[in-house]
Amino acid sequence: MYVDKVTITIKAGDGGDGAVSFRSEKYVKNGGPDGGDGGKGGNIIFVADDSKNTLIDFYYKKKYVAPNGLKGEKRNCTGRSGADLIIKVPTGTIIKDYETGRTIADMFYNEEKKTVLKGGSGGRGNARFATPTRRSPSFAQLGTKTAAKKVVLELKTIADVGLVGFPNVGKSTILSIISDAKPKIANYHFTTLSPNLGVVKYYDDSFVVADIPGLIEGASEGIGLGLDFLRHIERTRLIVHVVDISGVEGNDAYQSFLAINKELKNYSETLSLRPQIVVLNKCDVLENDDKIKEFKSKVEDYPVFCLSAIKKEGVKELVDFIYSTLKTLPKSDKMTFEEFEYEDADEQSFEIIRNEDGTLEIIGGFVERLIRNVTLDDTDSFAYFQKVLKDKGVIDKLYEMNVKQGDTIIVGDIEFEFYY
Repeated sequence: MYVDKVTITIKAGDGGDGAVSFRSEKYVKNGGPDGGDGGKGGNIIFVADDSKNTLIDFYYKKKYVAPNGLKGEKRNCTGRSGADLIIKVPTGTIIKDYETGRTIADMFYNEEKKTVLKGGSGGRGNARFATPTRRSPSFAQLGTKTAAKKVVLELKTIADVGLVGFPNVGKSTILSIISDAKPKIANYHFTTLSPNLGVVKYYDDSFVVADIPGLIEGASEGIGLGLDFLRHIERTRLIVHVVDISGVEGNDAYQSFLAINKELKNYSETLSLRPQIVVLNKCDVLENDDKIKEFKSKVEDYPVFCLSAIKKEGVKELVDFIYSTLKTLPKSDKMTFEEFEYEDADEQSFEIIRNEDGTLEIIGGFVERLIRNVTLDDTDSFAYFQKVLKDKGVIDKLYEMNVKQGDTIIVGDIEFEFYY
């Protein structure tokens, strides 16, 4: 099975909770707080790997979760951070956000890395909350929880040359002759069910050729297999359009040529303008050159080569021309896009709204962070909670909204009455 587009779920590791601990040693009286911070959660990192050529691994496993950070320990020891989760994808893989469709990364170069999700930060231990007036805080901060995200992985093959044409015109045979590829070859349609890549050695140099399968009339509209594989030709610098000139299957060579080019244009205007070489295959079947001459008269804007893939006639001339043409064309590069990044949790902003029942509710990322630090039944913790509200300017904002004695204030799941 060939898989070139999948949707998976990824989640960075949660941060570990801070620890509540007090020194308890022989000969040490009234030991102070020594609870350590929680460890950071693991990141989700994608890495491009040119030894892979399919997304089949992600067809069977759909969820990837990085390890969480561990809880802090006594003696001011920080919990161990969660290991980063490395996800290897084939070079040429596009990573997109599932909800917005925006592109996160184009994994174009081998061993290229992209951190897509960052692990949650560890919570602070109770030692961090000690002050001259709060010497024995019995509360700590919880680690940051991370949210799972859905991403789409879409493979676009990286090749210099793309072989296109109707099924059974000889593309796979040509690829097997000019390169090191070993594609499946047989005399029936859709023998090739996935793009085949081959490296063509040219003296001390080389270039990569991809056999793009499944193109038929209507492919750009989802008919047949073509739409599934047209994306693989987008990165090619040169198109080699293979046409069966023999007519043994009853097809008109010129009309077939026009039909494939129409599909390329319907799929992408840019793709239709890509430099193109026409290869007339199965020339050995013809009794004379009439069909070749007629075809060439209709496509004067394209270089045309006559070939017999089976007999390996005309192959060297074709490879020489492909190589010389590639030398004049710019190298393939990453696609141009506005990079999308998942935002870090906003833990600073807040807003106060007045509900219909008259209660005042404080909302925002600041509230979520604050709640992680509060233990309601602990005097020190609640005092810290009130101090942070004042230092952050929440109390002043409440006065601006004409808060009155006894008004109910809501902070997350916490409700309390306001008094001057």
